[in-house]
Amino acid sequence: MPIYEYQCEECENKFDMLQKITAEPLKECPECGGPVHKLVSSTSFILKGGGWYATEYGKNRTPQEEKKKSAVKPAKKEVKSKTKTAAAA
Repeated sequence: MPIYEYQCEECENKFDMLQKITAEPLKECPECGGPVHKLVSSTSFILKGGGWYATEYGKNRTPQEEKKKSAVKPAKKEVKSKTKTAAAA
């Protein structure tokens, strides 16, 4: 369940509330009973490492890199072995 941050409009009390995503937002301050509004909080979730949009996907590539990426590898040749059948000897 996510933690939502609220602030009271009257007493300016800031508080966090653990709520289900489907739960209605709070409307009253638990301290003074005044109206509250939900705050937009920053997250501690950070995408690190190669392959993420910020590091790889949005990178401008040279035409040579694009050719390498889109090049199709040639199919391997199938080697068919011929089996000798025993002839009537």
